Amino acid sequence: MSSGNSSYGDIHRYEPARESTAAAIAIVLLTVIEVVFVALFTFGLMSAWASTEAGNMYVGALLALIFIDLAFILLLYRKEFLPDVMIVKKRRRKWEDLYVSEEDKDGKGIDTGNLADTLKRAVYPYYKK
Repeated sequence: MSSGNSSYGDIHRYEPARESTAAAIAIVLLTVIEVVFVALFTFGLMSAWASTEAGNMYVGALLALIFIDLAFILLLYRKEFLPDVMIVKKRRRKWEDLYVSEEDKDGKGIDTGNLADTLKRAVYPYYKK
């Protein structure tokens, strides 16, 4: 929960990243492995390994290893090098729009006296009151 004096968009909690050296070394090693997998995959496609049944499975396994390795790189980077930031946001109910009150949730009929303003609100719902 946000405190009473915080406004929307303020940073509620900020924890800096750990930036460990072991994670940086692991990311570099995983990147080297990623480059090797991509080189093998490219070589396999150029050499037509996928034309045989066993070669097709090998190329598919290389592609899976490429994405798994990339997932571990992104996981380490997010966990170790991005700060943890919580921003104060406005909570809304699912049925609400930005400027709809609870009694107007079912909508309104078209008022013929003020038709232009009603159509503006229908086309552009975030129109300021």
